[in-house]
Amino acid sequence: MRYYISDLHFFHSNLNDRMDKRGFASGEAMNEHMIRQWNDRVHKNDEVVILGDLSIGKAQETNEIINRLKGKLYLITGNHDCFLQKKEFDTSRFVWIKPYGEIHDNNRRVILSHYPVFCYNGQYLRDKKGNPRTYMLYGHVHNTYDEFLINQFIQRTQSSVRKVRGSEEPMAIPCNMINCFCMFSDYIPLTLDEWIELDKKRRSLIREEDFGDALC
Repeated sequence: MRYYISDLHFFHSNLNDRMDKRGFASGEAMNEHMIRQWNDRVHKNDEVVILGDLSIGKAQETNEIINRLKGKLYLITGNHDCFLQKKEFDTSRFVWIKPYGEIHDNNRRVILSHYPVFCYNGQYLRDKKGNPRTYMLYGHVHNTYDEFLINQFIQRTQSSVRKVRGSEEPMAIPCNMINCFCMFSDYIPLTLDEWIELDKKRRSLIREEDFGDALC
């Protein structure tokens, strides 16, 4: 099984009171909850793609965290992943670490980036039944006002109709950008299909006043 998740921010205790307002009593309590949620879902041979900002901790303490996480790990680098620059950090727990990736998941192309990509590779592609063939998974913006602006872009793009190569009639533009922010899934890594369903429900309820502070 392959799962995805973003912006766990291990050791970032300020997020309990600021921006995310996660509400844990301490950074340690937050870390332990996220580890439990992860390991209750993920098994030894499962794959987990982390879409950046795994930890703001030091190299050694981040090593200790990832050694407690089940599964085969893949990391898209985020702006807070400073531990990667330290020689003490052990990269052996990761199959790969890179700033951007494109993979396939059940015959669908998946674009992987910490930062949202508005015009992503394969955005217009559909299968023979007309279903979207490409999904853009991102993080970084948490549940801030930037996510509200991204949602406006998605709605505007999906409502745009134009003639595209391979179609006889004008078609709406698929725009499948999914924010895999860990709080949306209660810190549980989800499959692509689970993220698609959760994202659909979440975006149908979005209101401007529900969005949080600026990015940290």
